Amino acid sequence: MAEVTVRAVLPYDIRRVWETVTAVERYPVWRSGLSRTEGRGETRFTEHAAGDLSTDFATTAWEPCRRWEFDLENKNLRGHWTGLFRPLDGGTEVELTESVTPKNPLLRLIVPVYLRRQQACFLADLKRELERGEKA
Repeated sequence: MAEVTVRAVLPYDIRRVWETVTAVERYPVWRSGLSRTEGRGETRFTEHAAGDLSTDFATTAWEPCRRWEFDLENKNLRGHWTGLFRPLDGGTEVELTESVTPKNPLLRLIVPVYLRRQQACFLADLKRELERGEKA
């Protein structure tokens, strides 16, 4: 298993950050590498990457403007993601932790690098989307 945690302070109201992160149906608009998402009930969704890799997600914890957790699985790995959101004066602190276990033992060597890249990309995309919304 590999685990990566990233933290960022965003200069935006916690409600705005929360709504952006949890609006899964809008992910293809602002998330790099996603072609589409599809909801599967209130607590499940699937992301489809541009390369046609699909990942299924199932929410395991939901505390609005505080915590969102879900299990995830695709053909290469399975794991868990936790997003923690804390209000700060003038912004929001975001802490994202992803723990995954590759299904193929050979992937264990690259999973930590993959996770760091995925989490950094998510944060960069989120920042761009929040900035874009501010200008609109």
